Amino acid sequence: MSSYGKNSAYREAFAKRKCCVIIPSYNNAKFIENLLQEVLDYCSDVIVINDGCTDHTKEVLAKFNSVRVVTFGSNRGKGKALRAGFRHALDLGFDYAITLDSDGQHSPADLPRFLEMIDSKPGAIVIGSRQLRNRNVPRKNRFANRLSSFWFKVETGVKLFDTQSGYRLYPIRALKGVRLFTSRYELELEVIVKAAWKGVRMVEMPVDVYYPPKEERVTHFRPFLDFMRISLLNTWLVFLGLLYFRPRMVVRKYRQKSLKQIFYEDIIRSDSPRYMIAFSIAFGIFMGIFPVWGYQLVIGFILAHLFKLNKAIFFIAANISIPPMIPVILYLSYVTGSYVLGDGSWKVDIELNLASITLNLKQYLTGAVVFAAIAGVIMGALSYAILILLKRAR
Repeated sequence: MSSYGKNSAYREAFAKRKCCVIIPSYNNAKFIENLLQEVLDYCSDVIVINDGCTDHTKEVLAKFNSVRVVTFGSNRGKGKALRAGFRHALDLGFDYAITLDSDGQHSPADLPRFLEMIDSKPGAIVIGSRQLRNRNVPRKNRFANRLSSFWFKVETGVKLFDTQSGYRLYPIRALKGVRLFTSRYELELEVIVKAAWKGVRMVEMPVDVYYPPKEERVTHFRPFLDFMRISLLNTWLVFLGLLYFRPRMVVRKYRQKSLKQIFYEDIIRSDSPRYMIAFSIAFGIFMGIFPVWGYQLVIGFILAHLFKLNKAIFFIAANISIPPMIPVILYLSYVTGSYVLGDGSWKVDIELNLASITLNLKQYLTGAVVFAAIAGVIMGALSYAILILLKRAR
């Protein structure tokens, strides 16, 4: 139950939180008049995107002087309509926007509950999770949503039950840096995947949904074309997610913790076998020295995930390359390269000519790979021995 009062109190609450309502619409004149009347009971700031409507939507919208209307000359798709709505809302100074569909399936009575989420879950995307077991919900909608939710978890590691709901609260100010390129229904998947990659929190909230009888239903979803577009998008997002963004999310998660927190939460209380802890340390040391500066953690987390290593232990060990240690690592890598290539010298060649620079770089890269392997093996073996001694001591 909302804590706000009726009418003016709702509108004041929306205005105070700089929150507007965005409604993309294409040929839904049958529903939009009643919808706007209900929405305006809660929020005065409403933006409707007339996505090239060819019915009498324009005449209906003309009845509402307070509603801001963005009109497309031709139908461009729901994705472009939402993007235009976000831009318009940002230009008007709003921080949040609630989106809902114009086909009558979303209840404006849920608007105050979204508004309360701004206070309890600030900065989060709140998705209105529909009760899809309702007998009026088309079976194909339920199947498509389950499939979309599965791929969303693969792409982000985040579990959501309803990734296709258009009833949402967006922190549009926080999404300014999220680059979107899709133009139709698939944008609603793209935006939450990329927002999750950026670290925006995802929250679900149950909402009412109404699906009219089949003969009264208005839908512009093209089963084959739109399903293919969503499938192609998922293929691309899965590739990007597994290759880069999911490992980066894990890196971000551990960087938000102190080393002490990681040590106690993810190592001391770890159920990993001793050999896996030692292997995780060895691999962390190896990647911390391996000459892919700037990418050690991202590449390392991908491989640690594939090898099923303890990621917290890997993260701590990989931090061997902290700034005070970098000169030592560079020097020992350079010296190791000298011995591997046959010179066997502890001296550093500082001549500045092309031949010398090429030779020094070759010597460093060779030595860094070998030194990383040696240091990893030594530290892994030492860690394993210490873990056995600790067990005996207990």
